[in-house]
Amino acid sequence: MKAIFKSLFYTSILLMSVGCSTSIQTKAKLSSIYADTNSTTRGDVSISVFALKNYTDTPRAGMRASNIIDGVLIASGYRVVSHIQDGEKSFEEMRAAALKDNSKYFLYGGVSEWRYKTGIDGEPAVSLKCVLYETKSSRVIWSSTASDSDWGNASVGTTAQKLIESMIED
Repeated sequence: MKAIFKSLFYTSILLMSVGCSTSIQTKAKLSSIYADTNSTTRGDVSISVFALKNYTDTPRAGMRASNIIDGVLIASGYRVVSHIQDGEKSFEEMRAAALKDNSKYFLYGGVSEWRYKTGIDGEPAVSLKCVLYETKSSRVIWSSTASDSDWGNASVGTTAQKLIESMIED
């Protein structure tokens, strides 16, 4: 009987930890982008950032996520040209704008979840996909997809920022 309770205890701990975990799939480290160039620092790398496509019911979730991405990239030392307020653009329009900016790369993606879950605690939940393209060739250089939720006393913004920092960290 003791073994059954012990087994149930460990199973419940495992299920609780999986329910609060982050799922990240990264193609490559973001730091590898300046290894591709003659650049020696992140400050030598210019990235045009566009509003992420909003696939949620939350108004302006793509712009909100992009704004956080913009700030995290700047704080990480990258040169950023923001196109977040430009509204939705086609892939070719984004590429043309990045070429005009002389940005080596441009970042785009989507927001699949940006909300507070229903229930007593109302935990924040965020799910994002970010893709970094080389401007001249349109080649995918880096991509990351991640989801996270937090405790009921956290905000969607802080949950998103932690998630984005984990996606971008080198």
